[in-house]
Amino acid sequence: MIIVCKNSAGTKRIEELTNRFEAQGFRTHCSQGTQSTIIGLIGDTSKIDVEDVQALPIVEKVQRVSEPFKLVNRKFHAEDTIVDVNGVKIGGGSFGVIAGPCSVESEEQIVSCARAIKAAGGTFLRGGAFKPRTSPYAFRGLKAKGLDLLLTAKKETGLPIVTELMSLDHLDLFNDVDVIQIGARNMQNFEMLDEIGKCNKPILLKRGLANTIEEWLMSAEYIMSGGNENVILCERGIRTFETATRNTLDIAAVPVLKAMTHLPIVVDPSHATGKSALVPTLSKTAVVAGADGLMVEVHPNPSEALCDGAQSITPAVFADMMGDIRTLCAFEHKSL
Repeated sequence: MIIVCKNSAGTKRIEELTNRFEAQGFRTHCSQGTQSTIIGLIGDTSKIDVEDVQALPIVEKVQRVSEPFKLVNRKFHAEDTIVDVNGVKIGGGSFGVIAGPCSVESEEQIVSCARAIKAAGGTFLRGGAFKPRTSPYAFRGLKAKGLDLLLTAKKETGLPIVTELMSLDHLDLFNDVDVIQIGARNMQNFEMLDEIGKCNKPILLKRGLANTIEEWLMSAEYIMSGGNENVILCERGIRTFETATRNTLDIAAVPVLKAMTHLPIVVDPSHATGKSALVPTLSKTAVVAGADGLMVEVHPNPSEALCDGAQSITPAVFADMMGDIRTLCAFEHKSL
């Protein structure tokens, strides 16, 4: 249930109202907007008399929320959430570009890549230290050493780093990571989602290989219900019957999500297609579709990459693409 308070409602009276509902056993979530304040009630609201609440002097309207997700729901939080990572923002008109190699291979590789990404206008550095691979014989990352190399690249460039957490056993190693990525295979690892909901780091939540948008939002709800409100959604393609691309990029998910949730949304065309030639075009498409950012794979020498070279673009292609991204962001009234 959501309660929209009148513009004339003061802070004290709103606090009194939230205290009243919390005393009845409900969790409350207060969202202060430019036009009104919304109080979200979480719990079994079936016994609440809507007419009684509507009659309160400070209440504009009361609405029951039928969707199972509450905290991520735009009805609870009408304005876009802006995730601020050390001064670098995603959401609310701020467009973020997360770029880097699929996996960290060496200091020279990750530092040179980070420098090229920053020079081209990228705002975050991505790179896998722990890599989930379909084959147990494939390169599975440098693990803790890979995290150290990411931090070296951050020190060299100042770019905040984004990297994937595969196990809660590794969580202590991620103390200096700026954004923790939860990959597609862990999107419904509810124990993990519960735990990272307790941490104060921004979380980038990738959509599962074959999950619906509602299931994806329910996973985000797990994180937010733990108290962590800094969640970024990442559309990375879903598995369909089509074989022309690695996955099928659900670009329609972006405007659909914009109507359903206040959380920022980034698009990963690299994992979606598996083909580097398609990355620039789909990156530009994501901007026009309304995305708040991109996540692309960039490698200094894709043909020699230890992981996913076929979907990685070179720093030169990335720099050219960023020129188009800047133009489109300006057209869409977004800041890069």
